[in-house]
Amino acid sequence: MGSLSIWHWLIVLVVVVLIFGTKKLRNLGTDLGGAVKGFKDGMKSEDDKAATPQPEIHPAAGQTIEGEVKKEAQPRA
Repeated sequence: MGSLSIWHWLIVLVVVVLIFGTKKLRNLGTDLGGAVKGFKDGMKSEDDKAATPQPEIHPAAGQTIEGEVKKEAQPRA
């Protein structure tokens, strides 16, 4: 009755995959990873966030801004 061997863990893994399915386990892993990332970001102090320099981009640095121009409707008299 010592520790579980590799065969015990493989049987447990097969049973879990059969019960939940691979898609649900993949979604669970994605959700867990997002939660861990959010937790790490939340644990950073304001000093750490302020210490990292944010790159400043000058408006005339060759950026292309896409948009749509609409003609304003003329008011009726």
